[in-house]
Amino acid sequence: MRYLTAGESHGPQLTAIIEGLPSNVPLSAEQINEQMARRQKGYGRGNRMNIEKDRAQIVSGVRFGKTTGAPLTLVIENKDWKRWTDVMQIEAGGVDESKRRVSRPRPGHADLNGAIKYGHRDMRNVLERSSARETAARVAVGAVARQLLAHLGIEIAGHVVRIGAAGTVPTPDVPVSELRERSEASPVRCIDEQLEQQMIAAIDKAKKEGDTVGGVVEVIASGVPVGLGSHVHWDRKLDARLAQAVMSVQAFKGVEFGIGFRAGERMGSEVHDEIAWTAERGYYRKTNRLGGFEGGMTSGAPIVVRGVMKPIPTLYKPLQSVDIDTKEPFAASIERSDNCAVPAASVVVEGVVAWEIARTVCETFSSDTFASLQREIAAYAQHAKEF
Repeated sequence: MRYLTAGESHGPQLTAIIEGLPSNVPLSAEQINEQMARRQKGYGRGNRMNIEKDRAQIVSGVRFGKTTGAPLTLVIENKDWKRWTDVMQIEAGGVDESKRRVSRPRPGHADLNGAIKYGHRDMRNVLERSSARETAARVAVGAVARQLLAHLGIEIAGHVVRIGAAGTVPTPDVPVSELRERSEASPVRCIDEQLEQQMIAAIDKAKKEGDTVGGVVEVIASGVPVGLGSHVHWDRKLDARLAQAVMSVQAFKGVEFGIGFRAGERMGSEVHDEIAWTAERGYYRKTNRLGGFEGGMTSGAPIVVRGVMKPIPTLYKPLQSVDIDTKEPFAASIERSDNCAVPAASVVVEGVVAWEIARTVCETFSSDTFASLQREIAAYAQHAKEF
């Protein structure tokens, strides 16, 4: 499977095209839009969430509630487009092209690097596509993947484990379904009520000071078959693919699995997961310190992946930069921003994790039809148990 997204932050729409889905997968537009709505929630979001009420429309690849096997197209309308038609006009002529021109790069954004790389004197050509608005399309794509996985018994849930200095290290020992329910009830998607209040206070403090705050999100996937990925070549390792997927989300700067970087502080006996076997369960790990991976392949334990999101760089106490026309220093402008987007980002990370797992499932097993995929996974699970 593969997908492409297209569209600008203030353009008419975002578009995503998914190719390679099995045929006859039951697919609900309502469930896709539930995920779209989740992305727009969260304490610390900005004013744009009051403008956009994101809904994805399926315009190809689904008939009578099931995929056809043809490319699936999703369209997400940008309701703010009507105020930007002159600025984002496609055809040449008829308007002042200098209107809303951006010559002042914002530190922490793609503005200057992208302008140098692609030769743009108007950096709006960069910021329109580098904007985190693009993640709306990826959440829609991830929502399709999650439905496929759910039909195969693979569950995914995400939550926030840190905002600023308020955070926790241990992975909570709760079922994925309970984790999902508890995180969804929290405005910061934190399952610890005491920690939730500390996170809210951190966001409020940053906002009062004209600053922003980042954090850490965690995604857990349960029911994943053993052996997804491969040890034989670098680009087939599933943990490596997941790391790339999480790092591709705007503002994410680090990824870890299981105990992650804490493994460097411990002895080997405190890091590796001992193997056990019973007739009922087959092989299993007594612990899950490695986050469900060994040798680039799933171990059968839940996948546990964390990503760290930097504070949003658009501040109300502006950072210093340089105008590319005059070369004069200035205080960076505010385009539009959230104060903290970590709770929303956890939904995006759920989506990209779901996609990579679904993609690997479809590569590993026969996946032209959903029925063949189900049969092969069931047979493989029995093989793994009896091995």
